[in-house]
Amino acid sequence: MTQDRQVEIATDRDDRDSFMRLLGGRGSAVDASLPPIAFGLGWFLGGESIAIGGGAAVVVGALIAGWRLHRGARPLAVLISLLAVLVGALIALYTGDAADFFLPRLASNVLSALVWMISIVIRWPLLGVVVGAALGQARRWRRDPVLLRAYSRASWVWVGQYVVRLVVFIPLWLLGATGALTIAQVVLTWPLVAVCVAASWWVVRRSLPPEHPGLRHPRS
Repeated sequence: MTQDRQVEIATDRDDRDSFMRLLGGRGSAVDASLPPIAFGLGWFLGGESIAIGGGAAVVVGALIAGWRLHRGARPLAVLISLLAVLVGALIALYTGDAADFFLPRLASNVLSALVWMISIVIRWPLLGVVVGAALGQARRWRRDPVLLRAYSRASWVWVGQYVVRLVVFIPLWLLGATGALTIAQVVLTWPLVAVCVAASWWVVRRSLPPEHPGLRHPRS
């Protein structure tokens, strides 16, 4: 194997590892699954009591928030996550429909899909914004037309992630299927995020020509 080929393989591996590490979000995805699980279990074991399910979700959400803060997470992000759990519980209590606990998550997926699509249309794909900022590139990645195109294409994978959730969640919510929504929330959080990260990396890599130096080295 030539030295140039060895360098190319090493660069590709570094880019891939950085990409996976930046976007994997395993801890956050798992944390996001726990309050819905607590709600579903509390609701079912408590004789389909929304109050018990909501209380269990809020307690678990508060414990996760405390743990995140202890680990140095941003307070605003922690507050938003806890607020979403609290709002979901209050909505379900108000309407008397346990499935309404998942309404804030439906809304967040709709909003996320729209924001990602808009970012692609205005040529500021969020995937590039996130990875570029994490790699300390400021706006340099955007001055590389090849890298800009790669991030734009791969950002559609993330749009697809939110659309998949909505395609599953909305019918289940309309049916009032609280148990199925709880299971779907688990399946479509960390496992779906892992698939999305891997697929978006594949799209980025396929969009870069062999001579491109990689994510860490944008070309003007």
